[in-house]
Amino acid sequence: MTTANANTSPPAGTVTAEITFMRHTKERPYVHTEALTGDAEPHYFAQLEQRAVTIQNARARTSALTLDRHGIELHQQPSRVEDFYSDAQVRQSYYPEIEALIKAATGASRVIIFDHTRRRDDGGKSGAKAPAVRAHNDYTEQSAPQRVRDLLGAEEADQLQKTPFVQVNAWRPIKGPVKRSPLAVLDAATLNPEDLIATDMIYPGRTGEIYHLAFNPAQRWMYFPDMQRDEVLLIKGYDSRTDGRARFVPHTAFQDPNTPADAAPRESIEVRTLAFFEQ
Repeated sequence: MTTANANTSPPAGTVTAEITFMRHTKERPYVHTEALTGDAEPHYFAQLEQRAVTIQNARARTSALTLDRHGIELHQQPSRVEDFYSDAQVRQSYYPEIEALIKAATGASRVIIFDHTRRRDDGGKSGAKAPAVRAHNDYTEQSAPQRVRDLLGAEEADQLQKTPFVQVNAWRPIKGPVKRSPLAVLDAATLNPEDLIATDMIYPGRTGEIYHLAFNPAQRWMYFPDMQRDEVLLIKGYDSRTDGRARFVPHTAFQDPNTPADAAPRESIEVRTLAFFEQ
C-alpha cells in the first residue's frame, strides 16, 4: 500500500462528515435491540460521541483494495434479480450469485449464506430496516464462531474447529446511484484492535455480541460515491486467521454534506455469508 505524502490533495469527492463512535468505559456496554423494544431505534446503554472525520473517495483505489489487506473489495456484479424486495427471488436467484462471487473473491471451498437484510433511510418499504448509523463490526472474536455453531450444530462446528473461515457481507444498492446515507468503511489496515469495544446486543430470548468502535485519529475512512445497482461491496466481518491479514472492518452509514435536498432514499440489500477454506 502506498502512503500519500502530506502535500497530496485528497481525491475528488472526499468529504468531511460526522461518524458516531463509542467511548471506552469501565462498564460493559449493551443495547436493547428494536426486536426487544418494538421501537424504530435501538436503546443504547453506552457512551456515544460524534466526531468529524475525513471520508476519502476510494474509487481511485478500487483495484488496489483487497479483502486480505483492507478488508473490502468492490465488484462489478450485475444481477438477474428483478425485484430485490422479493424474498423468493433473493433466495432462489441472488443467493447463488453471491455464493459464486464470494468463492471467486476469497478462494473458499464452501460458502454458506445465512440471511439478508434490506435497508431504506425513509422507512418507506415494508420490511426494510433503517441504515445503521454507528461505527460497528457485525461479529466479534466470540460471536463469529458461535454463529457457525448456531447454524451448523455443535457436531459439525466441532469438526470445523480447525478449518479457517471468514464472515463476509455483500452490500448492494437496490437502486442507484446512492446519494443519501452512503456507507463508510474503515480501512482495516488502519484499525487498532484496542479500539474495538465488545457490546451485548439483547434480543428477545437471546443475547448476541458485536463490536462498536472507539475513535482514533489514525483511522482512515473511505466510501464509494454514487454506488450503482450493478456494484457489490464485500466487507469482511471476521477472519479466523491471525497471520496479519485484515480480520474486522467497522462500517456505518453517514450523512454526506453534499447530498442534494431532493435525493432519492437510499435502498440497499446486504447478504451475510460464511466462507470456509476446507482442505
